[in-house]
Amino acid sequence: MTRRRVVITGMGCVTPLGHDVESTWSALLAGKSGISKTELFDAETFPSTFSAQVKNFQLPEPLAKSGVHDLAGRQAKFALAAALEAWTQSGLDKPNQYNPDRTGIYLGAGEGSLDFDNFTSLLIDAWSDGKLDTHKWAKLAYERFEIHREQEQEANMVLSHLANQFGIEGPAINILTACAASTQAIGEAAMIIRRGDADVMMTGGAHSMIHPYGVTGFNRLNALSTKNDEITTASRPFDLTRDGFVLGEGAGILILEDYEHAKNRGANILAEILGYGSSADAFRITDQDPNGEGAAAGMKAALEDANLKPEQIDYISAHGTSTPQNDTVETKAIKAVFGEFAYKVPVSSIKSSLGHLIAAAGVVEAISCVLAIRDQILPATMNLKIPDPQCDLDYVPNKPRKATVRITMSNSFGFGGQNDTIIIGKI
Repeated sequence: MTRRRVVITGMGCVTPLGHDVESTWSALLAGKSGISKTELFDAETFPSTFSAQVKNFQLPEPLAKSGVHDLAGRQAKFALAAALEAWTQSGLDKPNQYNPDRTGIYLGAGEGSLDFDNFTSLLIDAWSDGKLDTHKWAKLAYERFEIHREQEQEANMVLSHLANQFGIEGPAINILTACAASTQAIGEAAMIIRRGDADVMMTGGAHSMIHPYGVTGFNRLNALSTKNDEITTASRPFDLTRDGFVLGEGAGILILEDYEHAKNRGANILAEILGYGSSADAFRITDQDPNGEGAAAGMKAALEDANLKPEQIDYISAHGTSTPQNDTVETKAIKAVFGEFAYKVPVSSIKSSLGHLIAAAGVVEAISCVLAIRDQILPATMNLKIPDPQCDLDYVPNKPRKATVRITMSNSFGFGGQNDTIIIGKI
């Protein structure tokens, strides 16, 4: 059976740097930071008092006017706006462009935020004689919790909003493999098209964990930067002084299509998904394999799937979280896969400007790869001032670089050792 080619015909995003693709890209190339003091809740008593927030966001009028999505979660609204941008760019908003049964959704979307104020006040009010009165708690919860807000906590609700809005009736899947989720979603969506189970797939991810539980969890893991006096430069991948990532939020959506389907309807093709690789470290729940074997396996698998040699990669969009462990492990993995060529291929991490968008990180980084191919320029790793001797590759420090970019690799590695790599090329 002939392997079907998979191309990208639409892109959309909502990030801490902008509410669409072009504003985000312009801010990245200008070296701007999306990081500021946390305003979504009072974080002053937390070890990390800052984050990368999406500010001044409102659901676009075409999505808001129906009222259907009024109670959608924060991450779902980001995804709806990003999807509208991608859908429109792809031309699928015009009549008779797609078959709903042959159009699917594969997302790496995260859970919604808990009703923190109600949840904590219920615990206090239901506490009696030194223990929780569960009967009282259940009674108060039934009275106080808002059913729609509870429903919107479920990660699958983002997919449901998108299917409802765009009339998509084909394969529908959501995966949440932590920080690798949206890269895995893109790769798996491409596989669905390749094997002929759909002609069009909406894919990507959305997440917002900037709330007390999200920040507490990552602080307990010592994963977040605590540079509270240097917030705009706190994310510094591959720098010797890095101390953790900056928690962000946002969404990114790609429209993938079978090449022949896109060509036959006259779509503007932006790039091609050439390869996909996935692996598991099977090492530890919260840590990567310190030798980078799992990450290397994912990259090798993507290269094999694309039938490419390492020397054919023009740019690597690194996972590059700015944690002490990730950056050294990713560097080891790149060296293991690329050998001596590792020192010649440019690598950069846009998390230095955007923060870490968790489940949405991979897709926004994939979008940056498409734009790097389009504009023949590499986004920089910002805030890289003191190189770590263990991180000795070309990380495109502090300013964008003009380059010949035809084929790119994008890495995403999640807690628990989930590794996903996609290769995107010029069409």
